[in-house]
Amino acid sequence: MNPDLNKLHPYPFEKLAKLKAEVTPPAGLTHIALSIGEPKHPAPQFVADELVASLQGLAKYPITKGLPELRQSIANWLNQRFRLPANSIDAEQHVIPVNGTREALFAFAQAVIDHSQKPLLLMPNPFYQIYEGAACLAGVEPYYLNCTPETNYLPDFDAVPEDVWQRCQLIYLCSPGNPTGAVIGRDTLQKLIRLADKHDFIIASDECYSEIYPDENTPPAGLLQAAAEMGHTDYKRCVVFHSLSKRSNLPGMRSGFVAGDAEVLKKFLLYRTYHGSAMPPHHQAASIKAWNDEQHVLNNRDLYRQKFNAVLEILSDVMDVQQPEAGFYLWAKTPIDDAQFAQRLFAEQNVTVLPGSYLSRQAHGINPGSGHVRMALVAPLDECIDAASRIKTFINSL
Repeated sequence: MNPDLNKLHPYPFEKLAKLKAEVTPPAGLTHIALSIGEPKHPAPQFVADELVASLQGLAKYPITKGLPELRQSIANWLNQRFRLPANSIDAEQHVIPVNGTREALFAFAQAVIDHSQKPLLLMPNPFYQIYEGAACLAGVEPYYLNCTPETNYLPDFDAVPEDVWQRCQLIYLCSPGNPTGAVIGRDTLQKLIRLADKHDFIIASDECYSEIYPDENTPPAGLLQAAAEMGHTDYKRCVVFHSLSKRSNLPGMRSGFVAGDAEVLKKFLLYRTYHGSAMPPHHQAASIKAWNDEQHVLNNRDLYRQKFNAVLEILSDVMDVQQPEAGFYLWAKTPIDDAQFAQRLFAEQNVTVLPGSYLSRQAHGINPGSGHVRMALVAPLDECIDAASRIKTFINSL
């Protein structure tokens, strides 16, 4: 067996299941899960209809590169959403559809890392655990960038030593952040692009939460947008990952894309050709419909806006918690140990939240997730309100 498999940590939800197994929730309260970031809003009907109408595609093998029509719809969306220069995104060179960004984020490190050089792979801490798993299986050492209240829950790139940048081959970003909801601004993204040019590393920006934000006038910036505004319209060393899971409430369709540096994507496509990761044709046809429509995304944001307003009104006087810049998570400070908070909340109120320490590692003397819990506002509005009221009752009982 591959010995690097032994480096993998238990997944956060495995640890959470063990934590909850030690207690019994009250039978008189229905369970409300705020732990898993799985959208519960209805999938767009017009996408489902296209999925069914395109089932004749099952008779053909899909190509790994994806349908030209899908790649063009993605290129069009990128150009419009991030105000990129006309024709700077070539659907033929700069876009690859993927079966959800989870598998693409993992596979990307396997394709681009040269582990013979004893490199580092940098990632935010706390983080989406796929980044760490990708590093372990690519045979590269992870380097954690702590995201704390003092840094507005963003990595402090200025604090990274020069020798770390010199060893860096790949850095994962997550903006808007999971679990914090923090957004990396364009100035900071451009600073990172200049560092990548200087030290020759690749930036892999996970932007899967970019379409869930509170203010319609200030959508989160993206890495390609920052690069284009610098005049880097070849998007050298810049690669972004986007998904329909959160944007369009289609987590089960496993549809996303990777876009950016044409030379990097050429090699990644070669890897994927052997990896056997072509998206099913009917999923591709349905994805075209989703990327071409914005009204359902506007409606989706409005639903999240209602939930954040209602939940924060209930919790703000008993918890240290604020509206995130984007995404659908609340990253709340806890009055007691975060794992103890999650366990007791489940035992007393039958509400599940995820301890922040399960989403981060001890690094540079601290575990930056400790003393926090992640709450995903994915349930229907009435359930979110009920959960918030129960959390308030629990905190007042401490």
